[in-house]
Amino acid sequence: MTAAIFHRKRRKLKSEINVVPYIDVMLVLLIIFMVTAPLLTLSVDVKLPSSTAKALDNKQEPVIVIAYPDGRLGLQLPGDKQPRVVDNAQLAEQLAPIKAQQGEDLRVLLAGEADAPYQRVIDATEALRKARVTNVVLWTNAR
Repeated sequence: MTAAIFHRKRRKLKSEINVVPYIDVMLVLLIIFMVTAPLLTLSVDVKLPSSTAKALDNKQEPVIVIAYPDGRLGLQLPGDKQPRVVDNAQLAEQLAPIKAQQGEDLRVLLAGEADAPYQRVIDATEALRKARVTNVVLWTNAR
């Protein structure tokens, strides 16, 4: 017997990526986005109220209270160039005559120095509450 020699035909490996399935997926996604995009632009007309009221003209300068990192408070009264350093009890004492004069119109700007922890600002708010000051605004850009 003769030995049968089998020659196998070797297939050459393809190094190409078949992109047809990817194109199909992209076309389906494109159709989905084309259908849903007009639905996302629906809006509701809102008619805002209008008013002829003018802003309040308050000519009084506000009192400025500054919370320092070490727990002290700075009090700058109208007309003062620099804030004076006070503690919580002195703050109530010095604000009492101004509060009696201006009443509920007393405006206080409360500022905290950049290094001061937020707890110091809360402590200053508590001191202002004890002084019965109700119109307090947090000042975000002090000095």
